[in-house]
Amino acid sequence: MFVYYLELFFAILFELLGTNLMKFSAGFTKLWFSLGTLASYALCFYFLSLCLQGIKLNIAYATWGGAGIVLAAIVSFVIFKENISMMQGLGITLIVIGVVVTNLSGGH
Repeated sequence: MFVYYLELFFAILFELLGTNLMKFSAGFTKLWFSLGTLASYALCFYFLSLCLQGIKLNIAYATWGGAGIVLAAIVSFVIFKENISMMQGLGITLIVIGVVVTNLSGGH
């Protein structure tokens, strides 16, 4: 089971990398950032497909999506100096709660 969660971790990592490279690509006008975005998403979906061999789709997708949202918000705050409002913080907190409840639901 550990290997499937390791694959999910890599899917999340490459999704986060791809999202941030997309911001740097300036609307896909900067070649290397654009190619990095595409490569990162290709690896993301590759690892996501691998983890689905041992993790239920609803668990994997909720974890992948939720972790991506939370980590993207953190990166946008730390690196891009974008503000996070109280309502956005509440929404992110609810996403984390949803992912935790989904994972604790015994769907493994």
